[in-house]
Amino acid sequence: MKILVTGGAGFIGSAVVRLAVARGHDVINLDALTYAACLDNVAEVAGSNRYTFEHADIRDRAALDRIFETHQPDVVMHLAAESHVDRSIDGPGDFIETNITGTYKMLEAARSYWVKADRPDTFRFHHISTDEVYGSLPADPSVQFTEDTSYDPRSPYSASKAASDHLVRAWHETYGLPVVLTNCSNNYGPYHFPEKLIPVIILNALAGKPLPIYGDGSNIRDWLYVEDHADALLLVVEKGKLGRSYNVGGENERSNLDLVKTLCGILDDLRPRADGKPYSNQIEFVTDRPGHDARYAIDPSRIREELGWRPSVTVEEGLRRTVQWYLDNEAWWQALLDRDGVGKRLGTG
Repeated sequence: MKILVTGGAGFIGSAVVRLAVARGHDVINLDALTYAACLDNVAEVAGSNRYTFEHADIRDRAALDRIFETHQPDVVMHLAAESHVDRSIDGPGDFIETNITGTYKMLEAARSYWVKADRPDTFRFHHISTDEVYGSLPADPSVQFTEDTSYDPRSPYSASKAASDHLVRAWHETYGLPVVLTNCSNNYGPYHFPEKLIPVIILNALAGKPLPIYGDGSNIRDWLYVEDHADALLLVVEKGKLGRSYNVGGENERSNLDLVKTLCGILDDLRPRADGKPYSNQIEFVTDRPGHDARYAIDPSRIREELGWRPSVTVEEGLRRTVQWYLDNEAWWQALLDRDGVGKRLGTG
């Protein structure tokens, strides 16, 4: 299968690229190489004859048409997006342009290509999205997001992703474009750009800096190991039902405070502080993010029952793997620390 992956130099996109090439697929990685992208993320497959890189912006329709015509992909996996909630609070314009306008341009380029190819039955446009489009859940553990949960986005980021989801569904219903959609919970793992919670905690801990926790740390997230997510995404693009959406969750709910304490304990074990004190001493509660959603939790019944997928990595195992990866790959993250906004508090409103 020949797969066009947008955003393949990003965190989740690069995991998809690495896994797809390892499984024998041909991959075209289309990426604009904005601040959070890094070609080192795909270095292990860059020399493969199954891998091709295209430096292009999803908002550039002429470039998209050229790429479709040149590479003739069997499927599209659309992951390119601005994804950091805090940055969306400070500068929503980039999120509107990339996540909404960019998705529109991708849909139109894919539709044109599909029509010219006489509408092949095997073509798929897989749109990868987030559980944040559903809004916030109460603390009741029996209540989870399903694919039928009404959309209720609360941040510029989640609103832009909700809009892109609606566009994809509209192109399926109006034009017959063969689409599948996924909405995932919070990802973590190797190559996570150092502005998100888990890498921030790991790198701040190692640097002896405060470990910032928004509000009182009671906000709950469902954590999904990125390599599990990549496995689910490839399964959906191959076997998902047309027009169908699938929620992909890690089945690992944790409060932010509990998550940070777990990370501190792992670091205490793998890289003890020189003074012998616990890393949890560095925890500092800071002013909460505006509109901070209280809880996300995914009901993964559909993907489990229809496609037979479940996550393979528990959050404890995944966090230990992640911490060890950051300890072993300092050259990767050191090179990113000077990029715009990294290490600064963003999104205070």
